[in-house]
Amino acid sequence: MNEKEVIIMPGSNMFRNSTIEDTVKSKAKESMLSLEAFPKYDLFLSQVIEFIEDLMSDESYTVNIIQNYIKSEVIAKPYQGKKKGYTKLHLIQLVFVSYMRPVLTTDEIKKVFALAFNDINDREDDVITWEEAYALFYDIVNEQAMNPSAIYLDEARLGRMVDALHIHEEDKERIFVFISVLALVAQASFIKNTAKELLK
Repeated sequence: MNEKEVIIMPGSNMFRNSTIEDTVKSKAKESMLSLEAFPKYDLFLSQVIEFIEDLMSDESYTVNIIQNYIKSEVIAKPYQGKKKGYTKLHLIQLVFVSYMRPVLTTDEIKKVFALAFNDINDREDDVITWEEAYALFYDIVNEQAMNPSAIYLDEARLGRMVDALHIHEEDKERIFVFISVLALVAQASFIKNTAKELLK
């Protein structure tokens, strides 16, 4: 085994029931839309809530919850002067929050975002774009769904993902940590959903 690769092998009887495996795989895939499938128009806050709750069936949001995330600078402010101030960027941020909040505190989520985006309300200082971050997470979640029997965190593989971004050398370590956290969050989500299916 590559000494840089950490593999967690669930028990051999974990997926005796193929229905459980298929259900968890399907749920993982359904909760991650491709970027092309996101709305191409701006949204009201009520539409944002409806979109996220439809996509993330286990998640529940209210106007107050999202406004508190904005006030705490977990997600970006809506665009001022526009009747529909919420964009694809806000949807991406809330998908990340939905995956992270079962395992990370609000302050920890802010720290994760700061690794890649610095000031949440300033797009000029982003190390990578939100679209790039989402595309990476999309691939990680789908790989997880396709390989449920071996949940792994491979430093060499994650390093190649960083290199493919073509960012400044001084930013590579922080983006490596960012992607590593995304991989661990994907693991945690998969394990949680598997446990729920086993208990049904």
